[in-house]
Amino acid sequence: MSHIVIDARESGTGSGRYVDKMVEYLHKLQPEHKVTLLAKPHRLDYLKQTAPNFTVIETPYKEFTFGEQLGLKRQIESLKPDLVHFPFVQQPIWYRGRVVTTMQDLTTVRFRNPLKNPIVFWAKQQVYKWVNKRAAKKSVHIITISNFVKEDIEHYTHIPPEKITVTYEAADLIPDPAEPMPSLEGKRFLMYVGRPLPHKNLDRLVQAFELLQKDQPDLWLALAGKKDELYERIAGRAEARGVKNIVFTGFISEGQLRWMYEHCAAYTFPSLSEGFGLPALEALAHGAPLVSTNATCSPEIYGDAAVYFNPLDIRDMTTKIATVLADPILREELVEKGKAQAAKYSWQRMAEQTLEVYNQALVKGN
Repeated sequence: MSHIVIDARESGTGSGRYVDKMVEYLHKLQPEHKVTLLAKPHRLDYLKQTAPNFTVIETPYKEFTFGEQLGLKRQIESLKPDLVHFPFVQQPIWYRGRVVTTMQDLTTVRFRNPLKNPIVFWAKQQVYKWVNKRAAKKSVHIITISNFVKEDIEHYTHIPPEKITVTYEAADLIPDPAEPMPSLEGKRFLMYVGRPLPHKNLDRLVQAFELLQKDQPDLWLALAGKKDELYERIAGRAEARGVKNIVFTGFISEGQLRWMYEHCAAYTFPSLSEGFGLPALEALAHGAPLVSTNATCSPEIYGDAAVYFNPLDIRDMTTKIATVLADPILREELVEKGKAQAAKYSWQRMAEQTLEVYNQALVKGN
């Protein structure tokens, strides 16, 4: 029986949805391996309940720290694993055992965070670029979440394509009852959910919305996500331009998110860079018409279930959104195609592919 250690430190975060679903469905497969999960203290109970046949061990080491490089390395070595899976590129880079790494995307390599000191961020970004290349080369195998990212990794790290396996994510229907948003009830609204990082391109979405309002003054735009300084900046710029009818929801419950998906006039997805684009796929699963960026992985993931625009062209974005809003037949077609497209993806299939990668990696050398 081989011993597999999975780094589950990101469990419970937005990006950690991948980790949580992978663990849940791997456990259902009942692998013939001993599996140990490394988790932060606040996620121990959740993971023990989700995967009772796996061993769950507390780890105090934060991502991108010296503790990760030294303490986590020692902790993993003490477990004597046959294979370690790092579901994100952050890892003890000098760990010499057999490793599988999931590289989600290369967005952080290309975009900066305006909340960070630019000089410090630039320096950290150079280290991050090196870590990506180092992790890609030292891992026995790489997992990623779309063919777009697979090709991007090939070109960026110069590793052979046969070393990379694509395991698509999936969208679940929200089980909580739909809970109306008082600020949006009775309104016709566009929506977006997620963090307002620069590559999400929300400033251009706001400008497109401003143009749409000239012909549709009763239209609203709902931007859902925890209020932070970046959202405050977007709100300030919108106010300075005199753009009205924007609702910044702040944190919302799962029931409220379901209600927004089910009642929006369209889900708008203007991103410049994505590895998979899970929120838009969730919107499709819940029957929202999708108007999406044509950049990076989006056409691959959403197929013919979206109307696409150039995310750098505000007028193209405006035109495509207006087309969907004005055509009820097109909207109905998008709803039906969207549900069918979302149904093509499966967390169980993702787990099965991941387990197959493990089995192959266990018989390979580093």
